[in-house]
This record gives sequence, structure tokens and C-alpha cells, in this order.
Amino acid sequence: MANELDINQVMEYLPHRYPFLLIDKVTDYTPGESLTAIKNVTMNEPFFQGHYPSRPVMPGVLILEALAQACALLAGLSYDAKAQSNRIYLFVGADKLRFRQQIVPGDQLEFKVTLGRMVKTILNSEGTVWVGDKRACTASIMFTYRDL
Repeated sequence: MANELDINQVMEYLPHRYPFLLIDKVTDYTPGESLTAIKNVTMNEPFFQGHYPSRPVMPGVLILEALAQACALLAGLSYDAKAQSNRIYLFVGADKLRFRQQIVPGDQLEFKVTLGRMVKTILNSEGTVWVGDKRACTASIMFTYRDL
């Protein structure tokens, strides 16, 4: 489908690499508007060794990072800024952040993000992380870009 990206195409837009690339694929996007992406959470994730060995839970900060990556990916697709270009998107902050359930090995995260308005160089976006039909996390994400 024309509005899907596999992992190789995702890596064209995000500079992140293992273990910090937290988007596996994009299932749909409309430049300048919205994006839906997937992250498959497996027991092989490096953070599960210490968080927590007897009851693995994905750290909230990494859930937020993955959501921010989905927003940056939408911005890159919207402004045609590939990772190999001289532009990088940087996470600035989050408002209205809520974690609603734990993420554990075997979960498939679905990120639904929308791009809001840009004020000077700050882009605003809204994002929700879903596990099945349950909301796991919601946040307003702010990020900026820098030309290198």
C-alpha cells in the first residue's frame, strides 16, 4: 500500500538505530495530518533485563520516546526531511501525559499521532498509544528541528 512504510523506509526518516529505534513499521499516514505506526514489544528488548527481571514492564520514558519518534516521523514525512538530510527533529517536551496501563512483552503498540500547528520552530502534536482496544498512553508532544 502506498501509505505504509517498512522498517527500512522508517530508518530513512528517523536517525535512531538499535536499541533506540522504537518504531517497527508505519501502517498508514497522511502527510501534514496523521500517522499510525507499530512497535512489537518482545522479551528480547534490552531494557527488560533490569526493568524488572521478575515482572518485565516497558519503562514509561521509552513509551514516551516511541510516541515522540512517531511524531517526528510524521513531521519528516510531512516536510520531506529524511534522516540523511541536514535536519534533525528533537524532543522538546510533553504535556497532558498519562500512562493508563503497563506495557509487557508480547504487546503490540499502535501509535496514532496527529500533527498540530507550528509556532516559530516548535511543532505540536497529539499522540495515543494503543494496546489492542485499550489506551495505554496519551500525550501532547512538542518538538523542534535543527538544521545541521
